[in-house]
Parts: sequence; C-alpha cells; structure tokens
Amino acid sequence: MERLGTGIGWRPEIADAVERMPGIDWVEAVAENVCPGHLPESLERLRERGVTVVPHGVSLGLGGADRPDEGRLAALAERVEALGSPLVTEHIAFVRAGGALTASPHLEAGHLLPVPRTRDALDVLCENVRIAQESLPVPLAVENIAALISWPGEEMTEGQFLYELADRTGVRLLIDVANMHTNHVNRGEDPAKALAELPLEAIAYVHVAGGFERDGVWHDSHAHPVPRPVLDILTDLASRVCPPGVLLERDENFPEPAELERELGAIRRALETGAVERVKTQLLEAGSAATRRAMAGAVGPGNGDVSGDGDASVRTRGARGAEGELLAGAGAERPGEETRAAEGRLLADDGAGQRGEETGAVGATRGAFDLPHPSECRAARQRLGLAQAALLSALVAGTPVPEGFDRVRVGVQARALAAKRADVVAKVAPELPVILGEDYRTAFLGYAQTHPMTDGYRRDALTFAEHLLSAGRPGDAQARRELREWWLERSGPSPRSRRPVHRLARATRRVLLRR
Repeated sequence: MERLGTGIGWRPEIADAVERMPGIDWVEAVAENVCPGHLPESLERLRERGVTVVPHGVSLGLGGADRPDEGRLAALAERVEALGSPLVTEHIAFVRAGGALTASPHLEAGHLLPVPRTRDALDVLCENVRIAQESLPVPLAVENIAALISWPGEEMTEGQFLYELADRTGVRLLIDVANMHTNHVNRGEDPAKALAELPLEAIAYVHVAGGFERDGVWHDSHAHPVPRPVLDILTDLASRVCPPGVLLERDENFPEPAELERELGAIRRALETGAVERVKTQLLEAGSAATRRAMAGAVGPGNGDVSGDGDASVRTRGARGAEGELLAGAGAERPGEETRAAEGRLLADDGAGQRGEETGAVGATRGAFDLPHPSECRAARQRLGLAQAALLSALVAGTPVPEGFDRVRVGVQARALAAKRADVVAKVAPELPVILGEDYRTAFLGYAQTHPMTDGYRRDALTFAEHLLSAGRPGDAQARRELREWWLERSGPSPRSRRPVHRLARATRRVLLRR
C-alpha cells in the first residue's frame, strides 16, 4: 500500500490555508463535492506540487441491502481518474432503504447509519464491496463509522466484522479512531479490543476528528478540536502498526489555520509516542527470543556439563549476545537511540507495509471461496432490507421503533438527523434562511416531521419551498413572493432567462393574470 504520510481533509472553506500549511503530504476531498470536468483550482495546484488527493465517497451505501448503484460507481470512478488518485474510500454504512426490494417507500437518511454486525449483513456487504471493486480503477478502502444506536442481536464485535470483511474481499480498511471513541462512549465498545482484533496489515490510512458530548451521548461532529481520548486511541494503534497515512478531518466551524496546524502537531506526537512503544515491544520480543536461544545453546549438545562459575560465565555471554541481537534487530546502535530509531520507523515500511503491497483485486481472491450461494444472498438482502427500512422509517418518518432498539437513543438519532437535514439544506440553498429569516429552522423541522427525504438535499430544498407555498406561507407577502421566485428559478428544467425581454414578458403575464 502506498505510504501517504500526514494529511488533512480538503474543504473549500480552508482551501487557501491548506495550500500554505507546512508538512501536508496529502489531502482527502469529499467525492460528491468534486466535479471531474471543473476541479477546484486549489486541488489542481496541490496536485501540481505532488500532493496526493484521495476522493472520499459518502453516498454509495455499501452496507445497504441493494446492490451499489451503477451510476454512482461510475461517477466515483470518474473522480478517481480526474484526481489521479492511488485509492478511493467509502463507508461501511447504509444511507437509504425501502424501494422495490421491500415494496415500501424509498427513504433517504442523508446520513451514514450503522450496519448490523450479523452474518446476513456481512454477506451482503461483501458482495457489494466486490461489485464496487470490479467497477473502480484503483483499490478501495472502507471506513468504520460512528453510531448513536446499536442493533439488537448482533453476532460479531466490530473487530471481528472488519476482519472477516477484509479477509473475504481483500478490501482495505480506513480506520477512524474518532469513530472508535464515539462507539466507546455510545455503545460501550472497547477500542483496544477492536484494535487487537483488526487485520492491521489491511489498514490503508487513519482518520482523526473531534466531537462533543451532550447528555452522555458523544456526537462525532467534525466541528470541534480532537480530544485527548481520540489521540490516545491513535497512539495505541501506532504502538501496534505503522499506519501508511493519518488524516485530520474538519467539516465545519473551522478555526484559524494556526489551530489546525497545532492539531496536526498533536497527531504527529501521538504517532511518535506509539512508534516508541512499538519499538520497545519489538526490542523486548527480540531480547526474549535471543536470550532463549542463548540459554538453549548453553545447555545444548556439545557444550558439556557446565556448573558453578562456568555456568555463570555462559549465562553472562549469552545475555550480552542477546543484548547485541536486541539492539541490532531494533536498528539502534545504542540504547539511548531507541527514540530516534522509532521516529525513523514512522516513515519506513514495517511488516504491515510490506504485506500491504497486494492490490484490492488480488486480495479479493483470498476469500473467493467464501461466496454464499446466490439464493442465500438474495434472501439475506431481503431480510436486511426489511430491517433497515423499518429502522430508517422510525428515524425519518415517525413510524414505531422496531423491537429491540433503545427507544431513547432512536429518538436522539431522529432529532440529530432532522437537525443535520436543516443545516445541509441551508448550505445547498443558502437563500432560504435569508428569505425566511428566523422562521427558517422552525419551519423546516416542522416540515421534516411529516416529509421524509426521498432524494438528495437539493430536491429536499425545493420540496420544502413547495410545501410552504402550497400552505400560503410565509405570512409576509414580500417573503412569499421572494420564495416563489426562488422556487420558479430552480424547479424547471433550466434556469429562467434573465434577458430583459423575457423578464418583461413574465411581468406582463402576471399583470394579465390578476385581471
């Protein structure tokens, strides 16, 4: 696997700052926000400087019951080609449910929701990942996600689930240590246990991000500083393996560039601390092995019976030999140089790096014989689809919470989804909060309670405006006219002409219609 180094999530709001930051080896861009034919100039300049750009998808829904959409896969592949990326990443999540598979209304979550860690879900996920691998021109890596809720009846831990996924498909893993912290707080999962169960050689890179806690629930906001527990998990991971790359994610509430640089510095220090621990462990293991060999040689055939001072002499020579092998095996000529050797290993390939050279396509052959029978996979898709549709309907359409779920947590997740939906619509249609003023958020949350999202956020914005206009809202006549004009501009197959003659014709038509 290509070694990436230290990176940061590229966002338009911090594009200039990212270009000026020292020590940035690579960046990650949200794939759906990049237009292949019109790449942002900032990304173009970074690429010209040799900075790697990795597209990070959020809408495939590889953990959903349906097969990945061919159009979305083609679009993702197009972005990979346009950016010249060495790999592409997505999430282990479902983002939509319903439709033909379950004979129920199609629903969009607008968010990454957790996949149940069951055999059914694993079979479906593995098949979906293989479909994606065949459609993409570079290796695929998939990310563990954060969750507020837990599925009842899960059959595997997160580490076991990820291990089997990587083993059966050869897919790479994008490990988000912030998500591990989130799941520790919200689901009681032990990050150290998850790391111990992971196939470390499959790691493509690592995400680090911040969040906040409210009422005992951790929200993975990507809008707050990276907390110490997340850095501690990163250190634990680095004590086990040298990750090919580490990236800081920040999606909103952007601080000054100096603050982002300080966070990157804290990430580098966490990696260095973990590397020192990893080298110490390697030294101890090498020393123990060398001592055992020395002691075995001292009493082995051909050495005769050694006793008294002679025995002590042999043990001393054996111990000194073991010390020499220990230092030589660690690459440090003196015990005091362990730290410097560890720092060097942050950029050097270890066993995981060497094993990571196999591509996703080659790695997929490892588990080729684990393919379930097609009929079994169809049945698994049906069962998974029904379960996911029931949960998503409870979250966005107000239907009863499926049995076995924590109703309070489902309520928290539902409110969080509605709030995120309002925030994103305000971003994709910034005119709406301006037209509606302080009433925007209240009006949108009321609309969301009875109108689940069935398409993307732009369509959601148009449907929201239609809903208000059909109800004779907003009450202010001027605001209502502005909202109607905004809706007319965007609801047709093409924007309305701004030419004076066309504007005059529309005004004349409005006057005639009033008579």
